[in-house]
Amino acid sequence: MSKQDHSGASLRRFASQASLAVAIVLVAIKLLAWLATGSVALLTSAVDALVDTSASLVTFFGVRYAERPPDRDHRFGHGKGEAVAGFTQATFLAGAALVLAIQSVQRLVFPERLHDLGIGLWVIAFSLAAATGLVAMQSWVIRRTGSTAIAADRAHYLTDVAVNAAVLLALVVTRLTGWTRVDPAFALVISGGMLWSARGIANEALLQLLDRELPGEERQRIRQAVLACKGARSIHDLRTRFAGDRTFVEYHLEVDGDLSVERGHEIGDITEAAVVAILAGTVEVTAHLEPLGIDDERLDTRVGRPASP
Repeated sequence: MSKQDHSGASLRRFASQASLAVAIVLVAIKLLAWLATGSVALLTSAVDALVDTSASLVTFFGVRYAERPPDRDHRFGHGKGEAVAGFTQATFLAGAALVLAIQSVQRLVFPERLHDLGIGLWVIAFSLAAATGLVAMQSWVIRRTGSTAIAADRAHYLTDVAVNAAVLLALVVTRLTGWTRVDPAFALVISGGMLWSARGIANEALLQLLDRELPGEERQRIRQAVLACKGARSIHDLRTRFAGDRTFVEYHLEVDGDLSVERGHEIGDITEAAVVAILAGTVEVTAHLEPLGIDDERLDTRVGRPASP
């Protein structure tokens, strides 16, 4: 593992540990505050924090699994462990949101008066500050590492920031007006936000799990970098995918057919280094050498055909 890879792994571990510690503290104090106040909005926030704790555990282990080097059974490495962690988080969040939506509707139909709102206000204000600080730290780690699992965890805590702000507003309005249906109404809105966040996390994870190509702009940059190398005549069957913080690039490289194998191999190495230089994070590139103008079955041709009915 290079020094840069080791630094990124350390940052991901630190972020996952901090997330887990904050989640455990917040779920404990929010549950206590809910028991004291009876606020369904605060219960929504507490359950969201409980989901965050479960998600942080998934992230904690997912990051460590993804850091494992390639082995005999996983020659592409274990980077998709982060995507699995992200999709698991989305499932947790969506399930909790549905349960809380049902609870909120029940409270709208049968409202209940809240108690000890001062405790709830202090707890939710502290939670808002803690979640905001954690999101700031995670954003910094993501910029340094590109970690999918940490990004999914941050999406949770961005939701948590919005949830805490909404709960704080609900408690303030309830305290000022005495309207008992304000609390479950806010809780219902928060549940909808949680579902939307779960959808975004799941979509991001599926991009990796289903081996989606890099964006068209990135693929074009790869082509340009390869063709800018001396001796590279053409490129086809470019395939890309990413897993965690690792990007995989494969392509067929055409060179003059009268070159020696050794010279062709040198050109291939040069193009691989050029691709690594333009992409962020850890990049693994494989160039398949072919003589210029070879007539064979190409992936580019197959994927360009209309899908069978």
